Amino acid sequence: MIFLNKKRKLILAIESSCDETSVAVIENGDTILSNVVASQVKSHQRFGGVVPEVASRHHVEEITLCIEDALAEADVKPDDLGAVGVTYGPGLVGALLIGISAAKAFAWAHDLPLIPVNHMAGHIYAAHFVEPLQFPLMALLVSGGHTELVYMRETGSFEIIGETRDDAAGEAYDKVGRVLGLTYPSGKEIDELAHLGEDTCHFPRAMMKEDNYDFSFSGLKSSFINTVHNAEQRNEELIVKDLAASFQASVIDVLADKTIRACKEYPVKQLVMAGGVAANIGLRDRLSKEVTEELQGVTFIVPPLRLCGDNAAMIGAAAFVEAEKAHFADYHLNADPSLSFTTI
Repeated sequence: MIFLNKKRKLILAIESSCDETSVAVIENGDTILSNVVASQVKSHQRFGGVVPEVASRHHVEEITLCIEDALAEADVKPDDLGAVGVTYGPGLVGALLIGISAAKAFAWAHDLPLIPVNHMAGHIYAAHFVEPLQFPLMALLVSGGHTELVYMRETGSFEIIGETRDDAAGEAYDKVGRVLGLTYPSGKEIDELAHLGEDTCHFPRAMMKEDNYDFSFSGLKSSFINTVHNAEQRNEELIVKDLAASFQASVIDVLADKTIRACKEYPVKQLVMAGGVAANIGLRDRLSKEVTEELQGVTFIVPPLRLCGDNAAMIGAAAFVEAEKAHFADYHLNADPSLSFTTI
């Protein structure tokens, strides 16, 4: 066991899959001693989205500083650590390589084992900081790049039972935000506007009644864009808060309906919602209400807002699970930008 000769079970975790450079020190897989996040949002705002080359450059500039800050904040030395965990996919290949290279160098310099972590598994295990995960459970992963329903029979076991066939929910939010002229990332602002407006447009709920758990948001995105462009051509004025409310109602209806149906078909003790879009208040409230009303004995868990976005603490929690299963990597570990749960 990697912690055999250690007084404390400590893992240094590194996350760099997209536009956040983050390093954390996690104890026992459930206690955050530090979680340093260097955000790049302002650098990407002028482009209306993440530019991979810019993201990679920022990771190079920040990664060693974040490691130093994480160790200092946790008040631990490299010799106190038991292992290094790092995200190796999915994500932007250049960004992933920065974090992997830093993790390899640190692990080699301090003779520590290296733990490869699936970024999406990290999002699920962020819920472990709220309360211990109980299995079997269902996880709804909603982010800028992923929308998936994942069934977990036991810890470290992942079965995708539904996923997006085109655009992810978060991607649709970003596109709608650009059409409305909102600042990137626009998910929070759309959520706030939605609470002020009404569903007057009645956008399509794609695949909601089909006998599967897959998602599709490209049709909704196209319908939204066409509605706005047609109104502009007719010189009609649309109410922005109603547009936001109509768009969000469509997304939430589909996500909630399929998630609740999946939890009824599969035996589950908990429903975990994770990923950047899990910060959406409308979605949180809807699922919380429906779990209480329709799923007797099922607990609904959502990580705190600070752990919904990309961060290294969640990678540390997942790394602890991988370490217990003796899933380690050597120095040939490479980035896998299209990593799926099926390849773990």
